[in-house]
Amino acid sequence: MLAGSQQPIVAIATAPGRAAIGIVRVSGANLAALVPQLCGRTLTPRRASYLPFLDADGSAIDRGLALYFPAPHSYTGEDVLELQAHGGAVSLQLLLARCLQAGAAIGLRLARPGEFTERAFLNDKLDLAQAEAVADLIDASTEAAARSAGRSLSGDFSRQVDSLHRRLVELRTLVEATLDFPEEDIDFLQQAGAAPRIAALDDELAALLANARQGALLREGLRIVLAGQPNVGKSSLLNALAGAELAIVSATPGTTRDRIGETIQIEGVPLHVIDTAGLRDDSGDEVERIGIERSWQSIAAADSVIFLHDLTRVAQPDYAAAEERIAAKLGDAKRIVHVFTKLDLVAAPEPDGLCLSSRTGEGLQRLRHELLRQAGWRASPEGLFIARQRHVQALQRTRAHVADAQRLLQHSAQPLELLAEELRAAHEALAEITGRFSSEDLLGEIFGRFCIGK
Repeated sequence: MLAGSQQPIVAIATAPGRAAIGIVRVSGANLAALVPQLCGRTLTPRRASYLPFLDADGSAIDRGLALYFPAPHSYTGEDVLELQAHGGAVSLQLLLARCLQAGAAIGLRLARPGEFTERAFLNDKLDLAQAEAVADLIDASTEAAARSAGRSLSGDFSRQVDSLHRRLVELRTLVEATLDFPEEDIDFLQQAGAAPRIAALDDELAALLANARQGALLREGLRIVLAGQPNVGKSSLLNALAGAELAIVSATPGTTRDRIGETIQIEGVPLHVIDTAGLRDDSGDEVERIGIERSWQSIAAADSVIFLHDLTRVAQPDYAAAEERIAAKLGDAKRIVHVFTKLDLVAAPEPDGLCLSSRTGEGLQRLRHELLRQAGWRASPEGLFIARQRHVQALQRTRAHVADAQRLLQHSAQPLELLAEELRAAHEALAEITGRFSSEDLLGEIFGRFCIGK
């Protein structure tokens, strides 16, 4: 149990600013005595009551709806009191201060970020993957991400993990039982079908890992950098992809001096596109040189780099030589997408590669599809759930241990102790996803990223 998890907590559960309604939420053990002090009377559980919220002298701070959810039938699994008042910042702060004053005798304190959802997890109202989906639903930047987070919150991802969890428990039990009867080990494992069961488990892990990678991409998006020499059309392409005039477009080389970013979406996948200063070695402008240095920093951190080539200059020797120098510095060819720009200005046959015109829009859709293909995105299957890199890494470790278990099972000597250890390690790695085995440091990092009212 985490430190301070026994104390009752309170927070404003709605976003700062003016709104029609604002909510103050209280959670903890035995809140029934607090209700009359704030509401002037007891409340019927799970039924909204319209009433004044009382200050210490009995005057009304505001009027609104009060709801009381006795434990364990609440979001956190504890007693929960929700006061729905008018959404003014001052009135909500007054109501929050009054709750703290009235609850001083029971140790009521301000909630930490994410503490309400943390308590829901600790009280088995949600597992860890579902708790993370709460934050993902709030932070979703696309409709597809929001729907997928909703599926994770409803338990779709967790149910698949739990199914694999049960299969691993069965295999571990089988191997442990075999260890107790060493004289029958080979026949026992063969008769129980251990090898095909582990193979089937590996296939299911592979399928779940593929879906988790899709879910992680849907949540986190792809970092894309537009790179190339000055005046090749980087800013024009950013504007065309975003559908807005975000960057200044000029025929003067070196117009873009610093990074300009915009998040767009393609098939529901967020793409974080960054326009950078043109890459060249001979800039005499100190500001532009700093911009070029930042361009290389962005390129190093990118998931994908769109290397733009100007079709009107590809035949010029100096330009071509500079292209070769840039290509040598870009490195990993797998993350480079070569794009030839200004298609509307040339009449010659197109070179091999992706050609487009930011002015007319020709070739833009092909570029969008290429970016998704390179990212490993496939047409979103029905029922896709949101996932995080933490989940992907846990599944990768699980599958690695299962693969080692398969190799040990095929070994003629069948070292059962090592086989049991690999299955145990696979089991623990998988259990990290839903929080069956999770350190307090991990929980603190996860819930610390939530907003305070959640």
